[in-house]
Amino acid sequence: MKSFFCTIFLVITVVCSWAQAKTDTLTIRLQNQYENPVANATIQLLPQGTTATTNESGAATINLTGVDSIAVKDALHEAASFVASDVRTNATLTVNKVFTWKDLVNPMYYIVNGGLFLLLFIVFAETGLFAGFFLPGDSLLFVAGIYSGNLGVEFFKTIGLAGIEGEWINLIVIVALITFAGVVGNSVGYWFGRKSGPYLFQRKDSFFYKKKYLYQAKEFYEKHGGGAIIFARFLPIVRTFAPIIAGIVQMDRKKFMFYNIVGCIAWVVSMIFAGHFLYKFILNQFDLDLRKHLEIIVLAIVLVTTAPVVYKMLFGKTKEHHT
Repeated sequence: MKSFFCTIFLVITVVCSWAQAKTDTLTIRLQNQYENPVANATIQLLPQGTTATTNESGAATINLTGVDSIAVKDALHEAASFVASDVRTNATLTVNKVFTWKDLVNPMYYIVNGGLFLLLFIVFAETGLFAGFFLPGDSLLFVAGIYSGNLGVEFFKTIGLAGIEGEWINLIVIVALITFAGVVGNSVGYWFGRKSGPYLFQRKDSFFYKKKYLYQAKEFYEKHGGGAIIFARFLPIVRTFAPIIAGIVQMDRKKFMFYNIVGCIAWVVSMIFAGHFLYKFILNQFDLDLRKHLEIIVLAIVLVTTAPVVYKMLFGKTKEHHT
């Protein structure tokens, strides 16, 4: 009889141990601060020292039996450590990506590190500081539309109005602020053109300044007139110089401001709303999260918006310019 109970006890112990081991086996996912998966990262379970490697989607299956902490190592990311007892199955752990110059063309870099305020500065700088050569204006606004909820919440929290939220409130505030930044940036470009126009045509090329872009914007303006201020908003590089050209040719201030405001509203609303509502539609209809495919989206936007400029440079008729 005693041996029978011992056998039963042994079976129960084995089953419980197996169940516990099964419970402690879970899947986790690694991502960086830009919400990109961290593939091929090494996960070390301490104090045992056993390791696992994440797959292409950043996922890995680990067993936390007797584990106190989880250490993550990857060449492109900062080392990180997590308390094992805080990790649950299907948990997403975030590690920080080490900065590289490529991050400057990634819209998420600006949204994560500066939020709405940095976004406003970039929109202003594209024309106000003539820095439209490398800043991801169009793709940045599209991605901002996708993250409009996050940006709105953080903005209201920053100005001491935490708790104010709502889909349309966030959209209206973001659109209004970005439009204002764009209008001010264009106005600075226009003023600079009126004051320093002749000097720009004499200035030598540099990393931040290419005279050929100025001539392209001038030809664009001569072809489309005041409407060029509106159309240029949708063309990278050209939008940087369009307000300057308007200033150089002494375009009427009121007329310029009208086209300036209309162009900024059209650009900001189309980009922000496209990102926001396209994200919701695709997520609801196809269960596809665009946040996980931002690199493809950004590439597509860059190709579409730069295609007219590239076509003009390669196949358009160019005039001879004398300085």
